[in-house]
Amino acid sequence: MGRILAFAGSSRRGSWNRKLVRIAAAGAEEAGAAVTLVELGDFPMPIMNEDLEAAEGIPERAAAFRRLLLEHDGILVASPEYNGSIAPLLKNALDWASRTAREGEPSLAAFRGKTAAILSASPGNLGGLRGLVVLRMLLGNLGVLVLPDQKAVSGADGAFAEDGSLLDPVLDRAVRRIGRRLAETLRLLEKR
Repeated sequence: MGRILAFAGSSRRGSWNRKLVRIAAAGAEEAGAAVTLVELGDFPMPIMNEDLEAAEGIPERAAAFRRLLLEHDGILVASPEYNGSIAPLLKNALDWASRTAREGEPSLAAFRGKTAAILSASPGNLGGLRGLVVLRMLLGNLGVLVLPDQKAVSGADGAFAEDGSLLDPVLDRAVRRIGRRLAETLRLLEKR
């Protein structure tokens, strides 16, 4: 059974991407994966700075997030789009997690061998699609296999019910399918 770390690249109250990742995570759980859903806001980190790292090491909350990545086989991320890219909160967390914690540890250990699925939600017509291009490239550069399937939910400001569910059942199934595909891929990779 694959272990998936799921999170949104937003800590905003009422974040559409937090709602979206929960739905995809439910799809992964339905397919038999063990999902750990975390809030990046629970891992406050200073801006990545090599001088700070040299003086004090990896900050405690950055190290905790990094450990979570190490403990999981897959990553499920819903990322908002900021000016055609990913949110600074997400970029900073990934940058800190990319650091080597111990001498002799392989480079990018928190990401190597991981498989990811990505999603986004935005009130705009593209649904955050431009940010997903950047996220796919960044994760790939870190050594993560990013599944080709992705979902960008446009009109997010009117797509969710008060309880966080998607109003459109077809869209709900598509988002759950992203989580399910990640779980199924991890299961296939375990058999190798």
